[in-house]
Amino acid sequence: MTVSVQNEDFDTGREIARLSEGRTDVGAVASFVGLVRGEGGGIKDMTLEHYPGMTESALKEIVAKAKARWSILGARVIHRYGRLLPGEQIVLVAVAASHRGDAFHACEFIMDYLKTQAPFWKKEDTAEGGRWVDARESDAASMARWG
Repeated sequence: MTVSVQNEDFDTGREIARLSEGRTDVGAVASFVGLVRGEGGGIKDMTLEHYPGMTESALKEIVAKAKARWSILGARVIHRYGRLLPGEQIVLVAVAASHRGDAFHACEFIMDYLKTQAPFWKKEDTAEGGRWVDARESDAASMARWG
């Protein structure tokens, strides 16, 4: 179970492969990769800010909550910060488990909690100027279903 908050991009395939490398107890790996949207939203770039140390602790706590709910064998969470352009990767959540149900549920749970509980601040730069992104009601509703 590892988390990273980093400015650098990541190799999704390599990160996912590491979860099952040399293991025969892993029967499923579920993953999610979030990207910066550009078209349709008119976003020229997005800047993500965070508090070092506090953010990593929050991500570790989210993964620990998932591990307490499902039988997961490994998890990898990477969240980027800094200035990102449309099409660039923002976040990776990958979960390994013996069975697909645990992997899928834990992956979705971690992502829902990241959207609402992780201490990141997002600013979008558009043709109209910059704007800070507020939490969306739909993100809160997604998290609420986990009880």
